[in-house]
Formats: sequence, structure tokens, C-alpha cells
Amino acid sequence: MKVIETSLPGALVLEPQVFGDARGFFYESYNEAKYRDAGVDRRFVQSNVSRSAKGVLRGLHYQWPNPQGKLVSVLEGEVYDVAVDIRRGSPNFGKSAGVLLTAENHRHFWVPEGFAHGFCVLSEFATFSYQCTALYEPKADAGIRWNDAALGIDWPVSTPLLSDKDGKTPLLEDVPPERLPVYAP
Repeated sequence: MKVIETSLPGALVLEPQVFGDARGFFYESYNEAKYRDAGVDRRFVQSNVSRSAKGVLRGLHYQWPNPQGKLVSVLEGEVYDVAVDIRRGSPNFGKSAGVLLTAENHRHFWVPEGFAHGFCVLSEFATFSYQCTALYEPKADAGIRWNDAALGIDWPVSTPLLSDKDGKTPLLEDVPPERLPVYAP
């Protein structure tokens, strides 16, 4: 497995070794020992799959308290995926990293606990997989505005299709401090 560090410390791109021939391909989508060696030493307790149409943007989501780390990948199509460090006191607070995830590149993106996460669909449809380190808790569900200028995210869509919830999320500067994770070096 190849590990690629992003501009955001802690957020990693992981490329599995893919074995292919005329019949198709095979790769390990998860191997606990290999991921631990790569720096992702977590236990995953919930697995989710979503399917979205072109132009859909989901995010930027996080959970606090009881933050979720997410190991994400694309099973069909392609997305632009983003992680934002929103941990109070972090030297990287408000910084983001983005990566192209496709069914063809087989990449996984590790979004650590305390980071907000979002993606937009670039293909006709995309089927997206999430492995989460904590169970979803509706009362802890939170988000920040996808197009918050202070974050400087260069989304490849200008007018995405948003859920009502995502269209009403606050700017990062307007989130009460107690609703943000805390940086613990």
C-alpha cells in the first residue's frame, strides 16, 4: 500500500496494491495491520454507503462530541473529497485538504476525528463508502458551510445540489466553541 501525506497533517491518502488482468481486478480494501503501519490505527464500528448524482455536495459534516474518524472511498464514479481541521487550538485550524477519489484509482482517504468532511460528485453518479470509528449520534451531528470563504476550499462546482440541512450550516467562525472538537497533541 502506498501512503500519500496531504497538506493537512493527519489526513492521508492510501492507495492499495491492485492486481488486475483481463478478468478484472482485486485489492484489499482494508487490512488492519497495513493501515496501522500507515498511521491509521483505529477500530471501525459503523459502515455506510451513499449514492449521489452529479453536482451533489454533501458536507461539511462532523460529529461533536464523540467525533468520528472516517476512512472513505468511491466504489462507482468520482468525487472531490475534502477534510477540514476544525479542532480548537490546532495549528492547522481551518485548513483543508482535497483529493480526487474514483472507482478507477481505488484510493482511500483517511479523515481523522475532529475534522469536518465533505465531497462533491463529479461523475453522473457516485457510490461512496464510509468506515467510521464512532457510531452516528443525531444529537452530536453538526456541520459548517461548504463554501465558507475563510476555508478557501477550491470546490470544482459552483452551484451544487445541497440538502436543506447543508444549505443552512453556519460559517466556521459562527460555530460556538463548545460545539467544536479540541486539539490534543
